[in-house]
Amino acid sequence: MPISCYASFDEALEALAGYGIELKNGNSNHAPMVGEALCALGRPQAVMPWIAAYKERLLPRGPAGDPIHPDAWRSALGHRERFAAWAEFFAKELQQAPWPDVLDRWTERLVPGFGAAATHGVIRVGHAVRSLAEAETPWRRRELGDALASWAATYRELPSSDRIADCPMRPRAAIARVPILPPPRRRSLGNITASLAMLDDFLEFAPVIGLLDVGGDIKGLLAELTDVFTRIYLANAHDVLTSIVFIHGVTSLTALGEIVPHVGERTAIAALRYGWQTACALYACFGANSMVAHTEQCAADAETLIDRALANGDEHVIKFTEACLRRNALGPSPVYWAAVEHALGIMHRR
Repeated sequence: MPISCYASFDEALEALAGYGIELKNGNSNHAPMVGEALCALGRPQAVMPWIAAYKERLLPRGPAGDPIHPDAWRSALGHRERFAAWAEFFAKELQQAPWPDVLDRWTERLVPGFGAAATHGVIRVGHAVRSLAEAETPWRRRELGDALASWAATYRELPSSDRIADCPMRPRAAIARVPILPPPRRRSLGNITASLAMLDDFLEFAPVIGLLDVGGDIKGLLAELTDVFTRIYLANAHDVLTSIVFIHGVTSLTALGEIVPHVGERTAIAALRYGWQTACALYACFGANSMVAHTEQCAADAETLIDRALANGDEHVIKFTEACLRRNALGPSPVYWAAVEHALGIMHRR
């Protein structure tokens, strides 16, 4: 996408500078992510009108309070009230080193908490990284700092086993081995993040992280993962809640695709493992059906789908449309088009 498409993203970031990571209803602030997605879709003129309509849902950024010490950062992980302190911490980090170095170091540290805030931490980082890859500006560096801060402030790990499966598998085979939480053991806990806590008592889930074969080509594995979890979306999204849940399984992995080219191989492989684990966690808590095998080719073209996503207006629909079109451009598959059609039919701006 031409760099000129991103000028409105800097304007949006300036307008959003005084706000925090949560909405008035307690959900995550999607504004920076949607702004970047609209630029990536080639619709920069839509950014500021969308932000203007969304701002009434935002909460102001709280005070930073005590600074986070570089030698004691672990104790500050997972404390939402410390978002502003984390933002100041990462602003200093980004002043002292090139942004790819900061990204690599902190992605490696934060990926065990890939599922933080229902994956919004890693998703926001992915959008910020893509904007910086287009052009480095002060507002975009600040946004990467805020994105990393959102990940750190909401950090939470899933149950994991250190044991690697005797015969690790590619995603299509491995997904069949993922245990599903039995319906009688499921309970409504108010949001996705709280619901994932059900896995703490589901001992069968911990070995899931070791099922995936992470050898070979990283980009190829990422393409397989996004394809599989788009098929999981199509098989299991049947209402607004489940659509939002399984959308995150796709958009988080797509965001990872923006991060991977800018980090080292060790960090990338770790991120893929934890990305797989988190998408499986969503499946284990909310899924019931295996992935769809075949879909019909969507008749609409990309521009029509983008127009419909903008008319729909929902933040998840816009980001999901952009993610699916991005993945389809990298590896064409009718499942991406079918997923966008499904989301457009079931999701409406709230």
